[in-house]
Amino acid sequence: MSDLVVETSRRTIEQGSKSFATASRLFPHDVRDDAWMLYAWCRHCDDEIDGQVLGHGAVGIDRDLATAKLAELRRQTLSAMAGEPQTDPVFQAFQRVVTRHAIPEHEPMDLLHGFQMDVEDRRYETLEDTLEYAWHVAGVVGVMMARVMGVADAPTLRRAQDLGLAFQLTNIARDVIEDAKGGRVYLPGQWLDEAGVPRDQVAAPEHRRAVAATAQRLVLAAEPYYASARWGLPQLGGRSAWAIATARGVYRAIGRQVARIGAEAWDGRPSVNRRGKLALVARGFLIAVWVRTIDSWRTAPLRPELWTRV
Repeated sequence: MSDLVVETSRRTIEQGSKSFATASRLFPHDVRDDAWMLYAWCRHCDDEIDGQVLGHGAVGIDRDLATAKLAELRRQTLSAMAGEPQTDPVFQAFQRVVTRHAIPEHEPMDLLHGFQMDVEDRRYETLEDTLEYAWHVAGVVGVMMARVMGVADAPTLRRAQDLGLAFQLTNIARDVIEDAKGGRVYLPGQWLDEAGVPRDQVAAPEHRRAVAATAQRLVLAAEPYYASARWGLPQLGGRSAWAIATARGVYRAIGRQVARIGAEAWDGRPSVNRRGKLALVARGFLIAVWVRTIDSWRTAPLRPELWTRV
């Protein structure tokens, strides 16, 4: 019999994140359903604050309204975590996941704090500032997703955090013009100063090449986090390792596409086509086999001195 909560979550991820939806189908069924349900809650919270539908058509909303919505999201989230009955399928889904995997309260609250940073129009001067934002809106999601996959040890959770950070740096590079048109700039301000781009003119056509060079710099900054995340794969189950290796490949390919195309990257929306995704699914399978066989005999290298919250 169809589970309405799971089915609603599946439709959410398929419409809201085509990049992660492909990889999520590779999970074992129980992990897949919980990943979909966690994603549905994350997507809902983001949409509420940005005035968008499933990640598309952001129009922005009044700051006072956004503040009120954020307060309501916090109330509903805490209610779900406290085990109180929920009527909204999004929070029913969220409640199932946090209960089943004992997700600590501070992690969903950290995600909501990232949306508060948007509501407050936070400015980001340094790469470390941008990474702090990336932790709140993506790094902590990586940690929660790892818990869904049965991960509990800090070193592997840290690798999951690194993948979330890498994903978000890629997202920022991909969406930099769209974000700037909406009044949000996540590129480090110091980098924009060095490139000669006024911080309120990131979307201006005359600065496109300089912005492209800065976005390329951010894509390069994501690489050590992608590399670190690879060493979390051996600790996952076989199909989970396959799914995460595939997602890692898809997002990394998007970032490299932004870097390769340069100033013309934002004439459309950089993405990986169906053929490219199928190739990355196959490559993800080979990586998953490798890390669970060859790498199981090797000692993982120490994690580099990267930004971390875990």
